[in-house]
Amino acid sequence: MIIQDIIDTRREELGIHQSAFVKTADLRFSDGVRHLCEENSCGQYGRTWACPPGVGTLEECKQQLLSYKNLFVFTTMHPLEDSFDVEGMAAGKEQHCEVRPQVVRLFREQYENILVLSAGGCQLCPSCTYPDAPCRFPEKLIPSLSSYGIEVNRLAAKAGINYINGANTVTYFTCILY
Repeated sequence: MIIQDIIDTRREELGIHQSAFVKTADLRFSDGVRHLCEENSCGQYGRTWACPPGVGTLEECKQQLLSYKNLFVFTTMHPLEDSFDVEGMAAGKEQHCEVRPQVVRLFREQYENILVLSAGGCQLCPSCTYPDAPCRFPEKLIPSLSSYGIEVNRLAAKAGINYINGANTVTYFTCILY
């Protein structure tokens, strides 16, 4: 069974809201997205191997992504009480992080070499070794989509999935390159 059939038959069970298969050549990169990282808008810049500068330059990231032919993107969508529901956003992210390993496992069963990028980056270790020592689990490292300069809104449009799913919701993205 090919991966697309597996995903299609298990989408609901896995907790995937929307998904699509696209070519990595369709990715669009932005200095502006990467600049948000450099402004440390999430507080992780220079603190983890999953974020800049630990992931490398934007050009290095782009070349790494383009070394893969295909990309699977999926989302999880979570209702919020209102647009200021920070606790609901955190709970949604936690739920997304529970869905992600199940989907990744399906790809690892089918493909020897994959790269996973996700919302918010890697949270595997309680404290990252960056920059003092190498990553403890480089094969499990999950860089953030933003750190690679991916324009997620354009990826969503190309994939035919929603970037925003309406008022009082939050949507999280993961990409698996193979």
